[in-house]
Amino acid sequence: MSEWEVIVKYNGDIEAVAKELGIRAEVLGDSFAILTLPAERVPELSKFSEIEFVEEPKSLSLSMRQEMSDACITPVHTERVGGYGLRGQGVLIGVIDSGLDYTHQDFRDENGDSRIVYLWDQLGTQNPPDGFFSGTEYNNSQLNEALKAPQGSATPNLDFIGHGTAVTGIAAGNGRASGGAEQGVAPEASLIVVRLGERGRESFARTTEIMRALKYIISRAMALNMPVAINLSFGTNDGSHAGDSLFETYINAVARRWKCVIVVATGNEGSAGHHFGGLISANQTMKADFTVAASLNGLFLTLWKDFADTLDIEITSPGGQSSGKLRPTDRVRQMNLGGTNVAIHYRQPTIYSRSQEVYFQLSGNPVTQGIWQLSITGRIVRVGEFHIWLPTLEEVGPGTAFLTPDPGLTLTLPSTTPNVVSVGGYNSMLRSAAEFSGRGYTFRDIYVKPDLVAPAVNVRSTRAGGGYDTFTGTSMAAPFVTGAAALMMEWGIVRGNDPFLYGQRVKAFLQKSAIMRANMNHPNPTWGYGTLCLRGAMDYLVEYNG
Repeated sequence: MSEWEVIVKYNGDIEAVAKELGIRAEVLGDSFAILTLPAERVPELSKFSEIEFVEEPKSLSLSMRQEMSDACITPVHTERVGGYGLRGQGVLIGVIDSGLDYTHQDFRDENGDSRIVYLWDQLGTQNPPDGFFSGTEYNNSQLNEALKAPQGSATPNLDFIGHGTAVTGIAAGNGRASGGAEQGVAPEASLIVVRLGERGRESFARTTEIMRALKYIISRAMALNMPVAINLSFGTNDGSHAGDSLFETYINAVARRWKCVIVVATGNEGSAGHHFGGLISANQTMKADFTVAASLNGLFLTLWKDFADTLDIEITSPGGQSSGKLRPTDRVRQMNLGGTNVAIHYRQPTIYSRSQEVYFQLSGNPVTQGIWQLSITGRIVRVGEFHIWLPTLEEVGPGTAFLTPDPGLTLTLPSTTPNVVSVGGYNSMLRSAAEFSGRGYTFRDIYVKPDLVAPAVNVRSTRAGGGYDTFTGTSMAAPFVTGAAALMMEWGIVRGNDPFLYGQRVKAFLQKSAIMRANMNHPNPTWGYGTLCLRGAMDYLVEYNG
């Protein structure tokens, strides 16, 4: 049983807390103390009112072990009685992200050869994959040659950001760089990696790149005749959040194409202040004030409502210049408000959605800083529900936000897609919700999202350039579930226990086994069906296949 030393800020009698827990307390003075206790008992500290804050230990190897234990993954790895001995053999894990440091020891096997079967660099300039027109594809042999070449003489760095390397380490790192201490969920899985292109900053450009990446991974998995779990830690606010865009419809179709599971992070918009929602009635006016930070050259707002409702909308700049009331019959309006160009598009329902979007594009050099206002007036109202989103934190930073935001419905696209497994994040140390985690459900509560949550705060994983570091965000929660899906498919498909264990069937068992919070209804918009518990899913699979 491993023990941790944790630093606590406390009030009152910390010695009494330690005595009740049967642990040791070292008082440092000024209401600080060090508590030494078994790792699995750290979450109990949050139950004591005397404990104001807990700082988790810096013991790096223990960090991942704690999260793996919380997600009930460790007993699924073990070969001992009661374990399943699953490590990802015969299964592919696909990662669509910023790339991968393919030289990292955790992505090589015991012979030092690459575990990456294929890597498609969408930013590459030669040798695209069959059926595609850009990028560079590397196969396993080429990567092994690059690993043996003198440093800097062959394949270039394929993850300058480091995000994709961290994500892949959680899902599938084998811990070779740490002597086996820092293993991911599926340490023996094979890898297919797509480094996303950056043809533009617009959401449309990025979504098309993801669509290409999904097609590529599924096609390669089919050719290899291997099941695949795909991780996508990408999100945008540009859409209805109802799962009905063409982008999401395509992902739904891809999710049915092969023996696959697609896992998507819900994003980090929970506390960003980028969503404003309301229920308006006829002749009522509601105002959505939002701040624009300095040095932004452009941003959008997207308002979604029921097409049956007729709303008059007015936008006002920080200097008081107004667009006047805009009506649906205006279709497209362009104007300059205080030095900022404003374009407004009233769009119509599509074959996929009966909702209506009003899209605002603000551009300038820069956009006027200060408080802007959207004024919404109900003219003909039958439903009354409307939602407005600003771009994500990654696009506009923390200084652009609504003054009175709604933290609900802050999950990003494509986690709103019905057939994917949508993963939010929680703090496994404190067993509390991560305030940044995107929350559901979806527009008009069509679908329950997120599906479940996984560890997302100070998660230990592989670092681009070698070694390990800690990372925070729902991007780190999703690969726990991606790796878990891979292990489930190893048991079901590779070992022949359940040949149809993929797609929605995997999601169903993950939801059924998710650990629910006490005194809380599930599913709910923050926790979904609960926290990931892979051991529980495996036990249910054995029970239902018995």
